[in-house]
Amino acid sequence: MFKGSLNVISGIVAVLFLGIAGLGGLMGLSQLVIFGILLVGAILTLSPRMVLEWEKGVLLRLGKFKRVLEPGITWVIPGLDIIAANVDMRVRTTSFSAEKALTGDTVPVDVDAVLFWVVFEAKRAILEVEQYEETINWISQTTLRDIIGRSDLSKLISDREGLDQELQSILDAKTGEWGITVQSVEIRDVKIPASLEDAMSRKAQAAREKEARIILSESEAEVARQMKAASRVYESDPTSLQLRMMNMTYESVKEKGALMVVPSSMQDSLGGQVLGMAAAGFRHTGRQQRAGA
Repeated sequence: MFKGSLNVISGIVAVLFLGIAGLGGLMGLSQLVIFGILLVGAILTLSPRMVLEWEKGVLLRLGKFKRVLEPGITWVIPGLDIIAANVDMRVRTTSFSAEKALTGDTVPVDVDAVLFWVVFEAKRAILEVEQYEETINWISQTTLRDIIGRSDLSKLISDREGLDQELQSILDAKTGEWGITVQSVEIRDVKIPASLEDAMSRKAQAAREKEARIILSESEAEVARQMKAASRVYESDPTSLQLRMMNMTYESVKEKGALMVVPSSMQDSLGGQVLGMAAAGFRHTGRQQRAGA
C-alpha cells in the first residue's frame, strides 16, 4: 500500500515501540499513555521508506511535488507525504510491432522491433505523462507504422540500420519531454506475403543466372582473343607451334589408357619425336603401376 514501507528500519521501530508499550503496561501506565505510545510508534513505523539502488522515488506533500528520493532509507511524514512512484532508472526494453502495415509501394508487411530506453529524470516521467511505459509502447507502434508508410519494401529489407536510426531520432525527440531517452531501436524482422516472397526469389534466381551467363560469355570472348593472339605467334614462328604440339602430345599420352589420333600431317612435321614421346609416356605409366602394386 505504501511504496517502500516494508524495510528493516520500520520493523525495528515497530518492535521497539511495542516493547515500550508492553513495558508501560507492566509498570501500570494508563491506557491513554499506552495508546499515545502505540500511536507514535505507528507513525514512526510508517515514516522510513526504502528506495532501491536502481530506483528514484517521487515524493508529493499535500498533493504537490516535494522532492526526488535518492536510493536508500528516507524519512517521510505519514499522512502528509506520498511516494507517487519508485521509478526504475535502468535501461529497459519494449517490444513492439506493426502488422499488415502498407509500405510506400503498397506492400503489406509485418515488422517486429525492440526499443531500448531509460528514464533520466524521474520527476518528469511521473508528472508529465500518465503510465509512461504504456505510452512509449503506443507511440513506438505509431511511429513505426508512419515510417513504414514512407518507405519502399526494398529500403525496409536492405537499409534496416538507416531505419533504426530514423526511428530512434523521432522517438527520442518525442519522449525527451517526459524525461525519457531512447538509446537505440532495432528492427528484428520484416515479414512479407508468401506469394511476394516466392516472386522475389524467382527474380533473384533469374538475375543470378543472367549474371552467370554474362560471365561465361565474357570468359569465352577472352579465350578467343587469347587464342587469336597465340595463332599469330605460331604463324610467325613455326618452331613454337611444333613445341606446342609436342607438349600437347605428351600431355595426351602420359595418362593411363590414353588414346590419341595423330593427323598424318602432324606426324610428318614431328617425325619420330611423337612416337618416342608416346613410348616414354607409356613406360612412365607402367613404372607407376608397378610401384603401386
